Amino acid sequence: MKSFLKYTLATMLGLLLFSIVAGIISIISFAGMIASENLGAPIKDKSVMRINLNGGMEEQGQSNPLAMLTGGEQESLGLDILLEAIDRAKTNDKVLGIYLHGGIVEATPAMLQELRQALVDFKKSGKFIYSYADAYNQGGYYVCSVADSLLLNPSGTVDWHGMASVPIFFKDVMEKVGVKMQVFKVGTYKSAVEPYTSTAMSDANREQVTSYITSIWENMLKDVSASRKVKTEDLNAYADSFAMFQPRTNLLKWKMVDKTVYIDEVQTLLKNKLELGEDDDIKFVTPNDVATAENPDIKDSDNSIAVYYAYGDIVVDPATGGMNMNKHCIASSQMTQDLRDLRENDDVKAVVIRVNSGGGSAYASEQIWREIELLKEKKPVVISMGGMAASGGYYISSGANLIYAEPTTLTGSIGIFGMIPDASELITQKIGVKFDVVKTNALSDFGNQGRSMNADECRLLQAEIERGYEIFTGRVAQGRKMKLDDVKAIAEGRVWTGQQALDRKLVDKLGNLQDAIKAAAKLAKLTDYNTDAYPAPAAWYENLLNNKKSDYLDTQLRGVLGEYYTTFSLLRTINQQDRIQARLPFDLNLQ
Repeated sequence: MKSFLKYTLATMLGLLLFSIVAGIISIISFAGMIASENLGAPIKDKSVMRINLNGGMEEQGQSNPLAMLTGGEQESLGLDILLEAIDRAKTNDKVLGIYLHGGIVEATPAMLQELRQALVDFKKSGKFIYSYADAYNQGGYYVCSVADSLLLNPSGTVDWHGMASVPIFFKDVMEKVGVKMQVFKVGTYKSAVEPYTSTAMSDANREQVTSYITSIWENMLKDVSASRKVKTEDLNAYADSFAMFQPRTNLLKWKMVDKTVYIDEVQTLLKNKLELGEDDDIKFVTPNDVATAENPDIKDSDNSIAVYYAYGDIVVDPATGGMNMNKHCIASSQMTQDLRDLRENDDVKAVVIRVNSGGGSAYASEQIWREIELLKEKKPVVISMGGMAASGGYYISSGANLIYAEPTTLTGSIGIFGMIPDASELITQKIGVKFDVVKTNALSDFGNQGRSMNADECRLLQAEIERGYEIFTGRVAQGRKMKLDDVKAIAEGRVWTGQQALDRKLVDKLGNLQDAIKAAAKLAKLTDYNTDAYPAPAAWYENLLNNKKSDYLDTQLRGVLGEYYTTFSLLRTINQQDRIQARLPFDLNLQ
């Protein structure tokens, strides 16, 4: 019995000591990953940068060292990381080319266009780009069409069908359950409210949507035509024939792809290109490796150009969030403080604000606009418009010294609206809840859920919306140095592409983020400078500490609702949003 106890205690003590040692090693490893978060793997000679074009693209990516333990990618699909990596790969002698793998990527047309421009610029270095996919969606094909060799699985598909906007309307279904939307707006083209008040697109909305999707499609046709050496009229014909369901022989004959191969054959083609032996391994590196590798060409400078990323719904407080509570948002309470810090930082000589937002709270937009005005008094401010800089996104952009946009950026939408759901019929008649009231003044019960808004309340709210519109158009007239009547002539909530906005003086130049940075340097009279990103993206390990219950709920809702998710998210969060909004339609439904 004594021997048994002795061995049992010894075993327990051994397990305890092993747990302590393992815990110490884990902590050291964890700290090492944190310390090396911004350090890429060493790049070897004859490397190929592998870009996995699958999934949704964000403005800012996030490093994920833990993914290495599970065999996944080291970073999310962040446009900032991709652009930095492609630019550095041009001059890195150890990187001989780029391999694009995937082809199912979700992003706005302007983000895809900027990524594609970077790849076109990369090819000027004389290095190669190969692309392979089991299936290309239209956005993925648009990006990958720049490749020297465009490869497709023999059973793969190319989705090339043109552009469409398919809005969804909920007015009738809401009425069936006793809910209607009370709407107040200024702007003939302000169509964000239509899904809840109509059963079809208004003539004005149909006009603007037709205009901007045609402009975007023409840009895509022009770019693909230049890379694939195929006439735009032929590309349109292939879209009309719905390329996804065409025989692979047609895709080859039409020059939409260069070759059909299996994934193992791609390895052989790359090895031949790199002049490697059959038993040699291809040295793949990730965009994060290249973006964070030491670059002797970059000189330290005391001058900094701040690149501030402002993307997502515009809200007052980050705690309230936008329609999707777990998505990145532009919170005026945070951004105004960040801009004040940049204004007071003497090392920062100019600020480039990267805007990718369809808008949101009119109040929050006004606060950000004010802070940009103060910032501009001390140093140049240049706007780089991403996928969208519309409504509230344009509001915060309008006062900058210079505005750059991509040709396919969606911008403008200068208008204001308010939307308040009236569920009184549902509550009082269908459910049977009754209300009574005692009040001291005529409007003391404004917002009473037991009744619809009366005429006086509607009049007051409409007047507030109109005042907001006057302020918005006035800000634009002041920032763009235009007459107020000229602004109103192109306002009315009308959405324009960057190309169309240039013609109407809503933007100054067409260009990407790098063009905006160069312009900021010129305005600040800088010959040497560094660029620094603000605000710094959350570290990967911080997400491990966050509560993920709401993430789980959103994931389940998205899976169940599919394309209806965005619209129902509005209904779920509408009481947490400002009543007065400056934003694009909640869901553009571009296909």
